[in-house]
Amino acid sequence: MAFGPIALTALVRYAGCSSKVPRQALAQVLAGLPEVSDPQVLVGSAAGDDAGVYELEDGRCLVQTVDVFTPVVDDPQEFGQIAAANSLSDVYAMGGRPLTALSILAYPADSLPAEAARELLVGGLAKMAEAGVPVIGGHTINGPEIMLGFAVTGLVARDRVVTKSAPREGDALILTKPLGTGIIAFAGQIGRAQPEWLQAASESMRTLNAGAARAMLEMGVHACTDVTGFGLIGHLANMLEGTGLDAEIDWRALPWLPGVLDLAGQGVLPGGIERNREAVEGRWEAEGAGAGSGMLEAIFDAQTSGGLLLAVAPDRLEALQAALLAEGCPCAARIGRISAGGSGRIRIHHVGEVTMKKQSEAKSECCAAAEPCCEHAQASAGAGEAFAAFLAAANAPGAIAAESKKLVAVALSVATRCEPCARLHVKGALEMGISEAAVNEAVWLAVVFAGSPALVWYRRLGLTQI
Repeated sequence: MAFGPIALTALVRYAGCSSKVPRQALAQVLAGLPEVSDPQVLVGSAAGDDAGVYELEDGRCLVQTVDVFTPVVDDPQEFGQIAAANSLSDVYAMGGRPLTALSILAYPADSLPAEAARELLVGGLAKMAEAGVPVIGGHTINGPEIMLGFAVTGLVARDRVVTKSAPREGDALILTKPLGTGIIAFAGQIGRAQPEWLQAASESMRTLNAGAARAMLEMGVHACTDVTGFGLIGHLANMLEGTGLDAEIDWRALPWLPGVLDLAGQGVLPGGIERNREAVEGRWEAEGAGAGSGMLEAIFDAQTSGGLLLAVAPDRLEALQAALLAEGCPCAARIGRISAGGSGRIRIHHVGEVTMKKQSEAKSECCAAAEPCCEHAQASAGAGEAFAAFLAAANAPGAIAAESKKLVAVALSVATRCEPCARLHVKGALEMGISEAAVNEAVWLAVVFAGSPALVWYRRLGLTQI
């Protein structure tokens, strides 16, 4: 439904979760407030977790959360859906099942048409209905900027509560949505984002984390948090706090929305990045060719309705990834691991780099291994395992040598414009010792069949210099 020239993001200073109070300022506000002493409060505000948990008398617990922020897209219904998905995410991250919700809406009643305000709620109600959550009331105020969110109440069994604070040494870190929503939203505000980038970001933000939550409960992850306003590093720092553990992040393994790295390389970066970086100053270090560039800054980007960050035992990693893909999650990327150390530091390796160590120094990787690259799998877990076995056989060397198969995979990934596939197979080819020149020749063959748009698409990924 159109409302003339109105663009929601043009009516706010900060878009989405970048509108939240910075972490350091929030700590000052909360400092000295009385702590809750009720023994039935299992997780309260002092824990800084995604939601509060209150134990009932029958072994079940209430999970309660509230989240409100400014528009991150221009379409009212799309923003309503994103606000609902974001508010539900905190309940999912704790292992809960959302039951009911209350809406919270603020908008300038003297300048925003009532029809547009109504469409905000229409979108939110539709997404809540998709999640099976009735909105049973709400509150609306007249304010200078548009803000929308929901207070959500859910249920979880006491022994099924998942918190952010229990990762274990050796755990693999899994991310279920690509990064970069804040950068894309900011680029949209200043007219620097391509329509397909905005659409991809919107689709990601509107995706519920319900499937990811089901998969994590099935596989028994040790810790979980959703990645939102503090960015990936900020939320990972929260996960490590008080655990006596460190974390390693492989920049090459991070999933990005289309256009994010292109924009970061051009310096198109929202102010929320600087605030998030300052909030964790002294708790991280980075190395790589791009450690001093916008490529590193992107990792601090404030996310709106981001994915779940999961810490899982290594022996359950592949099963969890298969379950996440079977649930239709946008991705199931292994981005790093939890390590011993005792200082809570985060080490970010290979920033901006595409040169990998040789295959002899690393484990073999293919679509069927620890990093499934087909993000379109919608099968059951059993079918996913069978498909993984098929992929393993198809990728194994036979009449065609391993290096040749890898270059074929690179060409097919580019021709079909499958971003996770291209990232995985280019990485694998370079790790095998295949030269960048050979990889580029495979890309050029793909361009012969797919046309120049495939070349433009590949160059934006920045995997090799071509």
